Amino acid sequence: MSTLLLFTFAAPQMWLQIVLFVVGIIVVTWGADRLTDGAVGLAERMGIPQIVIGLTIVAVGTSMPEFFVSLMSAVNATPDLAVGNIVGSNIFNALLIVGVAAALSPITILHSTVKKDIPFALVSSVVLLIICLDGGISRLDAGILTAMFVLFMYIVLKGAKGDPEVAAEPEESDREPMPVVKAVLLLIIGLGCLILGSNVFVDNASAVAKSLGMSEALIGLTIVSCGTSLPELATSVVAARRGNSGIAIGNVLGSNAFNILMTLGVTGLIAPMHLNGITSVDLSVMVISMVLLWLFSFTKHRIERWEGGLLVAVFIGYMAYLIMQAI
Repeated sequence: MSTLLLFTFAAPQMWLQIVLFVVGIIVVTWGADRLTDGAVGLAERMGIPQIVIGLTIVAVGTSMPEFFVSLMSAVNATPDLAVGNIVGSNIFNALLIVGVAAALSPITILHSTVKKDIPFALVSSVVLLIICLDGGISRLDAGILTAMFVLFMYIVLKGAKGDPEVAAEPEESDREPMPVVKAVLLLIIGLGCLILGSNVFVDNASAVAKSLGMSEALIGLTIVSCGTSLPELATSVVAARRGNSGIAIGNVLGSNAFNILMTLGVTGLIAPMHLNGITSVDLSVMVISMVLLWLFSFTKHRIERWEGGLLVAVFIGYMAYLIMQAI
């Protein structure tokens, strides 16, 4: 299937492609926020506990930009853009977001994050590396990733009730529940924005890549992945300045597992992907970034400023490598 719709959203002129590319990022990000707000409001109306909402609906909601961009990329026959988005986003999260947050203010990592979130994200990265060695993601491969996602959700939810750190999080009991009609409307609007925005985003990203002579893998690893991860970067920087970066970093790391297991799992089941531009170097950097993060966190459950600086330096080095390869 060459395109999900009967027409393309790509503009004929490059300047307009760039404008629509940025507009696509904004629409996808805004739509993800509306979808999450609506889902949380509806879940609260149904009496679902706050902790379950946070660990499932909100966590999945923050991964919706990556999910829809990768899904539309795979369905529209641009698999390198789909996988590049996830690999690049995870590298961006682990190296740049954590690195910048730690450089601003040393961060303390929750014990549960060191024990569960980082190792699971690391294992997910290694599994993806192994799966992609044959040059593609088949439905069997996608089924493995999806099964791991179900296992991840089971472990997270089972451990949440007995986790004193999670239990210590404050409940927002004084907030008025959202009306059901408003929650459903936000869900519909958010979903529509995600579908429309991701199509605009992917079509124009592919057009810009072709105009500049860039491969879809390269633009997925750089521009697209950075664009879909901007909300997490902004959140973590603000949290770091306020001294609350530990919680924000935990959420960002958890999203790495969601990106691989849920996004590529579901995407691969719908549209198996054959990869050309995603190399073992890209996948290895993703794994190495998680290993570095785990080592820094495991030692003292704290990431110092110099460690954050090192993570940022590794990210800059990887970006420089990609640019040199493209020249």
